[in-house]
Amino acid sequence: MPAPHHPSRGLRRVELATPRPEPVTEFYAALLGWIVIAEPDGAFTGWIGDRLATRIHTGHTGTRLVFADTTPRDLHHGATTDRGRVLHGPWAPPPRPGEPCWVEHHGPTDDHHWTTQLGWTTRHPDADFTPYDTTGHDPRPVAGRLTTAHGGWTRYYAVPDATRTTHHAEQLGGTTLTAPTPVPTGTVAALTDPDGNTFAILENPTGWGGTWAEH
Repeated sequence: MPAPHHPSRGLRRVELATPRPEPVTEFYAALLGWIVIAEPDGAFTGWIGDRLATRIHTGHTGTRLVFADTTPRDLHHGATTDRGRVLHGPWAPPPRPGEPCWVEHHGPTDDHHWTTQLGWTTRHPDADFTPYDTTGHDPRPVAGRLTTAHGGWTRYYAVPDATRTTHHAEQLGGTTLTAPTPVPTGTVAALTDPDGNTFAILENPTGWGGTWAEH
């Protein structure tokens, strides 16, 4: 399939399915400072100012990323596209605490799928980790890929202090999978919420993807 005429420049929204949406939403709201709205369909949305952080609804545990594109379609592996403006990405305003600030695909290498479906390029195709860059004038890193045996899309949220946030998450019923660690994107940690949904945090990102936005 040829690359889209208009490459995806970022995220429309993050969706999280979980068996207990209300207490899980309360966990993220307490941890990340969201304002929560109960939606008519039974879902909950978490907001930072006027930007949607995540939509949480009832379902089997899992994350789905909705990228902005001209044609709505299912991309499998926990991603889809939808029409509308980009809310999170390298051209959006800098992420505030509590907002999505980076996304990464963990799993077997599938660069061809993502580059053809979303119009991206692979910066380091032979490396275990690579950013995916947008194409055209002023290319910027829009997502990452980490080659592992299993996985899916991981959402990162901006926080002012990764160590303090991991401790707070544990007090709220979450679990720390990876302690705060310096990596090329900044200081990151991997966590789970009380229902076992995996997510990551990034300390004080200067832009989308932390320091990747400066390259």
